[in-house]
Amino acid sequence: MAARLLQRSASSSFFLLLLLVAALVGYQVSLVATAQRNAPAASVRVGVILNLGSPVGVRRRVGIQMAVEDYYAANPGSATRVELHFRDSAGDVLAAASAAVDLIKNVQVQAMIGPPTSAATEFVAHIGNHSRVPVLSYSATSPSLSPAQTPFFVRTAANDSFQAVPVAAVLHAFRWRAAAVVYEDSPYGSGILPALADALQGIGAKVMDRTAVPIDATDDRLDALLYRLKAMPTRVFVVHMLYNVAGRFFRRAKTLGMMSDDYIWVATDGVSTFMERFSPEEVDAMQGVVSLRPYVQETDAVKNFSARFKARLSRDYPAVDDVREPTVLRFWAYDTAWALAAAAEAAGVAGPAFQTPQTSTPLTDLDRLGVSATGTALLKAVLNTTFDGLAGKFRLVDGQPPPAYEIVNVVGKGTKTVWFWTPESNISQDLDGIRGNGLKQIVWPGKPSHSRAPNGWAVAPNGRQLQIAVPVKHGFNQFVDVSGDSKRITGLHGELPKADAVVGNVTITSSRMEEVDFTMPFTESGWSMVVAVQKETNASMWIFLQPLTTSLWLASLVFFCFTGFVVWVIEHRINEEFRGTPWQQFGLIFYFAFSTLVFSHKEKLESNLSRFVVIVWVFVVLILTSSYTASLTSMLTVQKLQPTVTDVRELLRRGDYIGYQEGTFIVPLLQKMGFEGRMRSYSTVDQYADAMSKGSANGGVAAIFDEIPYLKLFLSRYCDGYTMVGPIYKTDGFGFVFPRGSPMVADVSRAILTLAEGEKMAQIEKKWFGDPGACQSQGSAVGSSNLSFRSFGGLFLITGVVSSAMLLIYLATFFYRERNELRAAEAVAGGSGPGSSSLQRLRAWARHYDQKDLKSPTFKRWSDESMRNGSEYASRTPRWGDESPCNVGAAADAGRIPEEAVGGMSPFSISTSSERNAAVSPAAGDTPAPEFDNSFDRAAEVAGTSQPR
Repeated sequence: MAARLLQRSASSSFFLLLLLVAALVGYQVSLVATAQRNAPAASVRVGVILNLGSPVGVRRRVGIQMAVEDYYAANPGSATRVELHFRDSAGDVLAAASAAVDLIKNVQVQAMIGPPTSAATEFVAHIGNHSRVPVLSYSATSPSLSPAQTPFFVRTAANDSFQAVPVAAVLHAFRWRAAAVVYEDSPYGSGILPALADALQGIGAKVMDRTAVPIDATDDRLDALLYRLKAMPTRVFVVHMLYNVAGRFFRRAKTLGMMSDDYIWVATDGVSTFMERFSPEEVDAMQGVVSLRPYVQETDAVKNFSARFKARLSRDYPAVDDVREPTVLRFWAYDTAWALAAAAEAAGVAGPAFQTPQTSTPLTDLDRLGVSATGTALLKAVLNTTFDGLAGKFRLVDGQPPPAYEIVNVVGKGTKTVWFWTPESNISQDLDGIRGNGLKQIVWPGKPSHSRAPNGWAVAPNGRQLQIAVPVKHGFNQFVDVSGDSKRITGLHGELPKADAVVGNVTITSSRMEEVDFTMPFTESGWSMVVAVQKETNASMWIFLQPLTTSLWLASLVFFCFTGFVVWVIEHRINEEFRGTPWQQFGLIFYFAFSTLVFSHKEKLESNLSRFVVIVWVFVVLILTSSYTASLTSMLTVQKLQPTVTDVRELLRRGDYIGYQEGTFIVPLLQKMGFEGRMRSYSTVDQYADAMSKGSANGGVAAIFDEIPYLKLFLSRYCDGYTMVGPIYKTDGFGFVFPRGSPMVADVSRAILTLAEGEKMAQIEKKWFGDPGACQSQGSAVGSSNLSFRSFGGLFLITGVVSSAMLLIYLATFFYRERNELRAAEAVAGGSGPGSSSLQRLRAWARHYDQKDLKSPTFKRWSDESMRNGSEYASRTPRWGDESPCNVGAAADAGRIPEEAVGGMSPFSISTSSERNAAVSPAAGDTPAPEFDNSFDRAAEVAGTSQPR
């Protein structure tokens, strides 16, 4: 008992000891946690450079302060805390650079939020890159600033070069193929030009002009620039400038009448992003402008921030009475400060630590600034930071955020959204591209909302008359006929600096396209030759073979033989007409089928199978003979016209002269072909006809070479006696000519295609160039074509299938019905004669097949009649099978039926019949052989019950 009590006491003491240790450990952990909570957060110094003397700078300061406060309110346990150190740039580049040096040298900031302008940010970025201090900018959008060149520069705004593709997409949506670019003469304005030129080139549009607008340009200077733009044929202008220059520019454009019909203004985000900063007069001048704007979704967080921002600004800066709705730049500034606070926490950076480089050379002022020890880690953390900000998803790709734009239209006192653009879905009705690329109605300058989009070019800039040149032609006025003082040209070289277009029959060639622009061709392309035709008088003695092709002749022969063979196989055992000597039966196979050509076949068919075969075959023969007769008649009666020359080589071989149209571009080509020295020039269709009627030997020509439209015009007037032959040498046809880069080319080409796709173009050609098909005699120039096997393939297929099917049915019936007799014949033939067993079986079957089928109604009827009449040969005309020696003694043996007469002769009975003929060949009047005595009686006894051998 004492032992138990001692054991329990020890256990209780050990348990109490464990509780005491746990309490001590918990207390220690609590002390550590309390110490950590009470420990001050590590300070991260961030410099902010703003134009603090402007209302914009004040608003940006408030937004950045609110971002840092909101971050730590949402993350109260942060181990780091951002300290903001503001410096005033006073709107000057050097002041901003000086502020950056001060922040690094004296404050030792670990990061900076850069100045508002791109020019100032460029200086600060290089300073930060030298000291390895990350510089974040929410407003430096110029493409000249690149994170690739200054790795410690981070752009948290949309790069201006990203706008080039959506601007080009807008032009492409309306099929505008030319534009003039107007940009602000500053690093901000010029930075977009390379990307914009590439984007427009990608859609096939041309940059007609690039006009730089000085920031401090006077109204007179702006007017001079606008007058130059007004004189251009293009009416599409891409504007890239900030609001302070854009407002004055559009006011002067409206004063000069350039915000009216047919003018198109597409602006970058420098206009729509700062709409709240334009005066009412400036907004009124910009009616109808289409502009881009970085897309920001109006979420609850945005609305909450906007309300708090207004209250904070009114409380802290009551003197700043210009309280407006926050712009996207304000959201970018807020998100930038939040991202920097989050990155500092993620990197866990401690206090500032700058290291002075150790070098033997004297240190410059920049070298004395030192290198930040925390800059690299902080930069990496910033680039990897992601969160849902006010401006959308904060995510950096290659040191800058991916773009997303909305396309807006300036209408009334503000803007309305008409499209969205993202790199993934391009232009669409929504940001995700789900609803497609439909477009809301756009209000264009000077037009109501329901009007169609302008063409994008002016027929006559500044109201002057167009200078239209017309090619000189002494003939073929159906293409173009000009009267009065219109300018007429003999060539294209050197004319289009003086003309706006060339209208007429101008051929599109590669050499001309190097100097001018052509529209789509409005005529057929290529050039060829026209020659005279003559009547064909010599007819071949073998013309009767021409109606059918060789393949059809051979196919007909094969089916004639096959049909005759099928009919013979079916009728041989049951029809006396299809029996006889081998040569007689072989000839019958051909004779019967060929006699169906003229339907002169006289053989009476006994089997329904063979009758069906002949019915189908006669139908085929009827169609075949009718077609042959019609084709041969056409060949013999229709008069054919053949060209006198069919090939260029024949002209060269004969040394004939050829003709061409005066001024044509094909002269060098004809000379290269070998006609140099044998060419004659003509100007009209009448001269063409006269020259070819004379011929090459009488001062004329053997052929005329010209372009297809001219040859068609000639044939429409002289369709009798002439035809177009030879190959067609390809060209691009006729087109309208414009100076290089003319914006009218695309729209005129579109109008030509619209005419070509309908009936209008055909009606125009018929009216002015005649109807080549109106000459009825032209149809006789082509003879009747011969008939091919393909034309009758279906008929031959039908008769072949029917004949084969009937043959198979007959053979199947024969082998099934005669199966016992065939086995008996095989047994008799077994072991006798040479050859294998299979060959002996086939011989036995053939011998059995060669015998008459006395079970058939035909021979049963014949046997009964013979018995009633007393003689087989008393009441019918002798047949091929009757030619046997028994017929010689017919008068003496009238009452006898020899076995040879019953069996007949066939290709399968050559050996047996010859033996029998040798045994029964007595002379006329001799006494019959003993073996034939009482043969008729024996035959009568077994008639109908036994089968002859």
